[in-house]
Amino acid sequence: MRERCSVGMVCALLALLVALLAGCQNSSGGGATDTHSRIGEVVTPTRPSGYGAVFLGVDECSSFGTTSFTEVACTGERAAARVVARFDGTVADGPLCPGTTDFVLHISAQSPAGDEDGDGEVPQGYACMRNLTPPHPGDPGGGGGPRTIVGDCVYGSGDGQVRETSCDGKGEKKPQYEVTKAVASRAKCPVSTALYVQLRGEKPVGCARPV
Repeated sequence: MRERCSVGMVCALLALLVALLAGCQNSSGGGATDTHSRIGEVVTPTRPSGYGAVFLGVDECSSFGTTSFTEVACTGERAAARVVARFDGTVADGPLCPGTTDFVLHISAQSPAGDEDGDGEVPQGYACMRNLTPPHPGDPGGGGGPRTIVGDCVYGSGDGQVRETSCDGKGEKKPQYEVTKAVASRAKCPVSTALYVQLRGEKPVGCARPV
């Protein structure tokens, strides 16, 4: 009886030891499928680069498109442009995009069902975009972009209006004037100024000379 009892106790202890070891292995974590955390920690799901909590947030990328754009990973082959600034509201009422912005995406308000994540509303806003690769029409002299900045060229389009065109002469219209300086008022333009161009921002007057 004593021998049987001793053997039984040894077997029970061995079984308990194996169970404890198995439990330690299952709770150690670190594996790709592990969804547990240690006491006191909070596991927060993360998204790969290019998919943020805000639709087309700063440093995220959009696909190519003519009438619609999709948020895509910046490292993917579909990525075309990166968000350099993002604002709520409308362009007319909101802050200016950076000077070298290539184009602006206007984002309409959407319900949660139409949200990128499906878990929150997308407010009306706009994203200032920069192409991932040339051409960059928003660069000085590039002939485009949402803003006219120093270094851009313009031509007269009639009725006292001017429009941007490429400074290298390769655009549809030849350049007639180049904006050489941005100032707060016309009085601060050089005496050689031949044309005043309306800009936006803290220095809304562009001083232009013939080219």
